[in-house]
Amino acid sequence: MKNVAVVFWSGTGNTEAMAEAVAKGARAAGASASVIPVGSFDASQIAKFDAFAFGCPAMGSEALEDSEFEPVFEDVKGSLAGKSVALFGSYGWGDGEWMRSWEENCAGAGLSLACDSVICNDAPDDDAVAACQALGAALA
Repeated sequence: MKNVAVVFWSGTGNTEAMAEAVAKGARAAGASASVIPVGSFDASQIAKFDAFAFGCPAMGSEALEDSEFEPVFEDVKGSLAGKSVALFGSYGWGDGEWMRSWEENCAGAGLSLACDSVICNDAPDDDAVAACQALGAALA
């Protein structure tokens, strides 16, 4: 059984709801899944998991949250080579540029994403929840 870490930062609860849906999808596909706020995660935990879903909303001018999430992600991404990794998050404006930039950051670090990233505008609707569950299942 795979062990999936769903690591997220959420300011309004939208990305947290997405994280819960990702974990639900992973569990439904037979994996164990832990939902972990980014402030409770660090590189020492990488070895405990087989797959990772990272979630962060768009902030400012379509960027990752830079005081908690981005420093942790930058610290751990070098340890994710060979692991299944997926990305998700919500936004309230723009067109998803923050996710495209994040995907490019991952590619530049040599990470291959396990599936398409999931983004949603504001709170996740039924389609976004289903996409998050599919993302979790893909990691399982």
